[in-house]
Amino acid sequence: MSYDLIIKNGKTIKGNPVEIAINAGKIAKVSEKIDADGKELIELEQGTYVSAGWIDDHVHCFEKMTLYYDFPDEIGVKKGITTLIDAGTTGAENIHEFYDLAKQAKTNVYALINISKWGIVEQDELADLSKVKEELVHNALAELPGFVVGIKARMSKTVIGENGITPLEMAKNIQKENNHLPLMVHIGSAPPELEEILAHMSKGDVLTHCFNGKSNGIVNKETNQIKDFAWAAYDKGIVFDIGHGTDSFNFHVAETALREGMKATSISTDIYIRNRENGPVYDLATTMEKLRVVGYEWSEIIEKVTVTPAENFQLATKGHLKEGYDGDITIFKIEAGKKIVTDSNGFTRETKEWIKPVKTIIGGTVYDN
Repeated sequence: MSYDLIIKNGKTIKGNPVEIAINAGKIAKVSEKIDADGKELIELEQGTYVSAGWIDDHVHCFEKMTLYYDFPDEIGVKKGITTLIDAGTTGAENIHEFYDLAKQAKTNVYALINISKWGIVEQDELADLSKVKEELVHNALAELPGFVVGIKARMSKTVIGENGITPLEMAKNIQKENNHLPLMVHIGSAPPELEEILAHMSKGDVLTHCFNGKSNGIVNKETNQIKDFAWAAYDKGIVFDIGHGTDSFNFHVAETALREGMKATSISTDIYIRNRENGPVYDLATTMEKLRVVGYEWSEIIEKVTVTPAENFQLATKGHLKEGYDGDITIFKIEAGKKIVTDSNGFTRETKEWIKPVKTIIGGTVYDN
């Protein structure tokens, strides 16, 4: 048997030996040892890890926007990421243009459609509810079924104006009328109050910016404990997504949650050009290092950027090193070395481990990092 690509001498994050063969862009074989011919062969150095391709489920990568934007391959393939999900940068009126650009990228790009028809053109896209057109969202979902994987509603003071919880109610109705597709909800400063937002969310809905340091977050600043209603939402099965961003990840909140037994469900960056170039985000690997220094194991960190986001957004052929799945693979090293990492509020920690992507494989095509 001959394959297009064979990866030799890898190991999984749990330390098990693994070799992978890819044919026609799909994983054809996964085994401890593969004795076969390959048109292309990657012989890994000892101690090199292999995982399913990393997925960042909260980015902003429609390059024609001015507020929040970036270029897919700058935050994707060049950073060890095989799949990006743009989190509501565009709405029904401009998502087709985004699709046309996104399909030119080497990185796999999907989108959450903003319920406001122009997306995040301005910070307060949900202050004018006449911009929320359920029929337009439905049409975009029907026209771009392989690209749009969910909807996005940003529920914080600077976005909703005087509209309170109404935009989320509208988002939930759109979700209901469209086969209960995934919904991501951004949180920040009140109004609306976080308790009210969570009361309107259902199992499987994604709460992004889960560990922000705001008073409207999950930690009671007087008792330094997770608020009871946040625990109730977590236990109900609401997905707690990191969504680091410029202003939405706080070490103390993440550490408080871990101390009580609450872990983020998925890890994402909320990256765009300014917080990529100037920090504090930089890339997904840096966000992963921050969760490591908080106290997460590398094995669960890898799961939270592969298996979990693939399941949350119904990417049925991604997230696993299994035969028949897409040939999307991240090859990386974990190296000892001290580095100061900074959260969104300027607080720092010293990590003793770096995670470094060395090759990104997308649909069987190999790119060096």
